[in-house]
Amino acid sequence: MESLDSPIRDYAWGSRTVLARLQGRAVPSAGPEAELWVGAHPGAPSTLDGEDGPVSLAEAIAAAPTGWLGSQTVARFGPRLPFLMKLLAAEAPLSLQAHPDLEHARERFAAGDPNYVDANHKPELLVAIEPFDALCGFRDPRRSADALEALGGPALDPVVAHLRRGEIADAVELLLTWPGKRADLVSLVTAGGPNAPADDLALVRRLAAHYPSDPGVLVALLLNPVSLEPGDAVWMPAGNLHSYLAGTGVEIMAASDNVLRGGLTPKRVDVGELLQVLRFDVLHDPVVKPVEVAPGVVTWPVPVDDFSLHRVIRPTELRLDGAVLALCTAGEVTIGDATGVVSLTPGRAAVGPAGAGPLMIAGAGAVYVGSLGH
Repeated sequence: MESLDSPIRDYAWGSRTVLARLQGRAVPSAGPEAELWVGAHPGAPSTLDGEDGPVSLAEAIAAAPTGWLGSQTVARFGPRLPFLMKLLAAEAPLSLQAHPDLEHARERFAAGDPNYVDANHKPELLVAIEPFDALCGFRDPRRSADALEALGGPALDPVVAHLRRGEIADAVELLLTWPGKRADLVSLVTAGGPNAPADDLALVRRLAAHYPSDPGVLVALLLNPVSLEPGDAVWMPAGNLHSYLAGTGVEIMAASDNVLRGGLTPKRVDVGELLQVLRFDVLHDPVVKPVEVAPGVVTWPVPVDDFSLHRVIRPTELRLDGAVLALCTAGEVTIGDATGVVSLTPGRAAVGPAGAGPLMIAGAGAVYVGSLGH
């Protein structure tokens, strides 16, 4: 194992306290700190200590892919680390977004579509380490119809009619391409009414405080509101419309930057392409509970082989496939393999190559370990 120095992304929705406090730095930080990136993504790779200074993990892997990843990983995914870990600290809502499946990503990237910066899919798993609020997947359209009818009245009758018929795609398209004054529409809904559901009214007001003329505020009412407790997770496969609202969590994903946004953001929005990748099935229960695989070791099963994630809270030995990333979130732990042993404190990370034997983890703390899926 080798220690990593991992970059922090300063997106505007980030917290000024969470990551700084976790890493033992001065609080508040000078600016927003949204995501700590752990991995070899070329956009913001972690670095190793080299003889002549820091060495990008992406460059190190590119120079010796089989040594770092193992021959099977290179044959399956190419000469790159197929997953990326993040420590995410959201103080304000993130964009309303979804990610393409692998076939569509390859097709659109090859066609030169500017929405696609690589040819990979981007399934994601987020595990809360503090209470975390999110919107994830479409809920029963009848519930959404009831909420919009109570909040918007006759102005939203066409949307409500689509939802009563189960036509979620048509309802989403109509809202995101609303022909009238969007600020007036958002104002109408946030004004509430005598029969407005309290939870739904609170949600639209929360979002409208950041995006007062964005119809994504109304699309949020079509999604499942999720409040995660520490240890709970949400799984976001291709085509799942979602938005993170606030909280702190560890995220693992396929190493891609392909994001299709529909609103709640100042970034590029492409409603037409978003509608192409969305899946409009109802997601009845978006929460994934941890599964214990050994004393003090849990995982969250996901149906992809790009990655898996384990949390370890007591001394153990882990046998995993391929290269591994380790991120400490509490206490102090040591983690080692045949290449070496490192000590980690909160917000610090390490990497280990394939074929270095089992991971030996000790100490009193919590460490998340990312590896290949099965």
